[in-house]
Amino acid sequence: MTLVKRNYNNWNSLLEDFWGSVANNHSEKELNVPPVNIQENKEAFQLDLAAPGLQKQDFKLSVNEGLFTISFEKVNSPETKVEKMHRQEFSTQSFKRTFTLDEKIDAENISAKYENGILQITLPKKEEVKVPSKEISVL
Repeated sequence: MTLVKRNYNNWNSLLEDFWGSVANNHSEKELNVPPVNIQENKEAFQLDLAAPGLQKQDFKLSVNEGLFTISFEKVNSPETKVEKMHRQEFSTQSFKRTFTLDEKIDAENISAKYENGILQITLPKKEEVKVPSKEISVL
């Protein structure tokens, strides 16, 4: 670890540096956002969202005005009484992830499946419209 000496001319720069470092040090886990892997091939983009312990009916996927949203809303259910719980670390929390779709994505044919704790979403690419070449004669 290296000690970095900074010269703060006023309180605003000190506060900006402090709050900027606090905001940048939050991990996705602390912000309650499940991690996503995004892959691309010739036909589609593949999103893999890690969300173990949920059911496929728990997810809500929607497309609205060029935004693709994946969400899960935790519903409080009556808890079953365990005789003597010493420690409880398992929990699920609501989340929402939103991605911007560009004009290359065929939003009408997005598909998803949930298997082994991974939500796999396929975002197919649109067929490229090819304009036939044409010779133009000069008059």
